[in-house]
Amino acid sequence: MRFEVDGIASYAYTGARPLAAGRPTAVFVHGGGLDHSVWIHQSRYFAHHDFNALALDLPGHGRSGGEPLDTITAMADWAMRAADALGITRLCVAGHSMGSLVALEAAGRYPDRVDAAALVGCAVPMTVTPALLEAAEANDHAAFDMITLWGHRMSAQLGGNPAPGMWMTGGGVRLLERSRPGVLHNDLNACNAYHHGLETAAKITCPVHLLIGREDAMAPPRATRALIGALTVVRVVELADCGHMLMAEQPDAVRDALIAAFSAPDA
Repeated sequence: MRFEVDGIASYAYTGARPLAAGRPTAVFVHGGGLDHSVWIHQSRYFAHHDFNALALDLPGHGRSGGEPLDTITAMADWAMRAADALGITRLCVAGHSMGSLVALEAAGRYPDRVDAAALVGCAVPMTVTPALLEAAEANDHAAFDMITLWGHRMSAQLGGNPAPGMWMTGGGVRLLERSRPGVLHNDLNACNAYHHGLETAAKITCPVHLLIGREDAMAPPRATRALIGALTVVRVVELADCGHMLMAEQPDAVRDALIAAFSAPDA
């Protein structure tokens, strides 16, 4: 779906289904340097099971125009303006990696609009190693290689994509290669500079589901402890045999966790 936010062309994948009044809405936010396509499997399920589904391309990513936003707060505010542009008043929100910080911030800043949040591959703080930042700033392909290597569990780098014939790590690096120059560095900087996540978490009133990859080297399980302690209503789902790219490595398990998170957001 193509639409405008702040007068700029924007895009959201809707599972090839039109938005319908009266249905709950699930919004999906991608990670750094990525786009809506990381959520295809999960968002399509919701679109075909009585939800409006919106897998957003943030500004400057995928099919959305404009310049990338340089703070997590700005991204969260933009996501809510995107919902406004489509007539969505209340929503559930899922985010991966950088997108999990966006979902966290949206739930904290807009408690009267967010009914449930799912944070996938989240860490607070989300510190980025200087080597990765430097490579991304130089638009060095090594940044894509680092994310691909660190982002997948070791066995996933040998194969084993749940979709027959698909190359998990190859597809991941190709997706990063599609990003515009400077976008990945912008996004990594935004994650690195996001310092008030725990304060935001303490303001959240809706249920939060935290999805963790047991073998995640980029947002390891230990990095979620403070976040879990700051949240009022939280459920933790830890996936075995899974790294940071949870939606690709364990697509069905992530889908099922999101169903549990969003099926009864008022519970």
